[in-house]
Amino acid sequence: MNDGSMQPYGLTLNKFLDHAAKWYPEAEVVTGGSGEVSGRIGYRDLRERALRVAGALAALGVRAGDRVATLAWNSQAHVEAWYGIMGMGAICHTLNPRVAADVMAPMLRQSGAGVVIVSADLLPLALDVSSKVQIRQLIVIDGSSGGIEGASSLEALIAAAGPCDRWGDIDENAAAGLCFTSGTTGMPKGVVYTHRSNYLHTLRLLQADMIGLTAADAVLAAVPMFHANAWGLPFAAPAVGAKLILPARHLDGASLARLIVSEGVTVAAGVPTVWLGLVEHVEATGIALPSLTRILVGGSPMPAALMERIEDRLGVVVQTSWGMTELSPAGTMASPQDRNRDAARSGRPALGLDLLLTDADGGALPEQRGMEGHLRVRGPIVVERYLGQENTALDANGWFETGDLARIEQDGSLVITGRAKDLIKSGGEWINPAQIEEIVCALPQVSLAAVVGRQNIKWGERPILLVEMREGEDLDDVDLLGALRGRVASWWIPETVIRLAKMPTAATGKVDKMRLRSLYSRT
Repeated sequence: MNDGSMQPYGLTLNKFLDHAAKWYPEAEVVTGGSGEVSGRIGYRDLRERALRVAGALAALGVRAGDRVATLAWNSQAHVEAWYGIMGMGAICHTLNPRVAADVMAPMLRQSGAGVVIVSADLLPLALDVSSKVQIRQLIVIDGSSGGIEGASSLEALIAAAGPCDRWGDIDENAAAGLCFTSGTTGMPKGVVYTHRSNYLHTLRLLQADMIGLTAADAVLAAVPMFHANAWGLPFAAPAVGAKLILPARHLDGASLARLIVSEGVTVAAGVPTVWLGLVEHVEATGIALPSLTRILVGGSPMPAALMERIEDRLGVVVQTSWGMTELSPAGTMASPQDRNRDAARSGRPALGLDLLLTDADGGALPEQRGMEGHLRVRGPIVVERYLGQENTALDANGWFETGDLARIEQDGSLVITGRAKDLIKSGGEWINPAQIEEIVCALPQVSLAAVVGRQNIKWGERPILLVEMREGEDLDDVDLLGALRGRVASWWIPETVIRLAKMPTAATGKVDKMRLRSLYSRT
């Protein structure tokens, strides 16, 4: 007796673009410039160009399983390269142009990418990297190669090549992408995504309590494609036929506001510092952004005062989230319908990810709600082992230790209470910088705040407070520290306040705690 069966259907990433090209052929991918749109294309034509990118790479000898790097901003050409690489079965290694060549070179050496697709304005950086690690071919997008030896124009290569004849013929468990962690708390590590893991991650994003995009949306990806695949937006937008707006390198408030108005942006995603710039521009100019309904925030915690300011000034819903490069990267997200939404809560996990709170030794806490613990996760979108490492990244029960301290509220919302590596041990007791930072950032005069430990002969470490004030504002030390009294233990209160003209941020826009510790941890 035949029990029946279902069709085999590989969960491969080319299918998102294939779907958009067939059913939403005229829906647009728009690239922004400095003050105006520099290009627009429909999904049908973008797919044709992606096929030709794949054909051009094949003509250069790139085969399935090879790694091809991109060093580029968010643009149409980058998306075409992205799909071209992955659609032919190669692996797309996104490089972060905000890191130094000395940091980038070991990543390239480890990935083994011999071909790098680079934005024209980043050619000097690419050439600097190529002096430290062997690169066989530089392919230039979004501008001219300038006649530089060893650099070819992608447009010229596309013109000479036919479409790829091996499109989508891929095992769903094959590697599709490679992204290195930000390195804000340690050395960067390579995370390899598979077609299947990113496909399932996209389905999670499209759930109504996550991003829940539809064909009626116009999505502004102000989070870079080199930052954990722009949180999956270049997959999610074509999956539903949504318009995708890419700002290139222009993330200042004025440029983003012009794009939001001209393209009717409904949903925008980026780190808190991006939205601080936008709201400051809106306050200074009085410009209205009537189409914008939601802003998705991730990458680093959002101060409650900034969230309230954005919602009040822009009239939007702010969806906070928590995730990691190792999670593809979306872990949890506040639902747009959640009436208990606040800056501290990062929402519940969508189907496909499970959470566990443990003690410092990895034992599950007997109560999982209302208790602070070390956060562990598991699911098909979670890293199993890092690039080049023989040992698994999971514990004996298959859980990945995130390094975050967290609490799960009674309604299931996740609250990240700090990073285990950020904790300061003073007199044998622990101080959590995140709690201090949240209180100080709530002051209307403060833009950003960070707390790090400084060596102390008597106590081992003592916390110091570093602040970046809002333009034209100031508070004396007594008032800054006074905001903490009665809200944290008295011995948690920093003894030193340092004002910074500009808070250092890492390549992903997070406050760079490693740099702050290197500069200020010693007396």
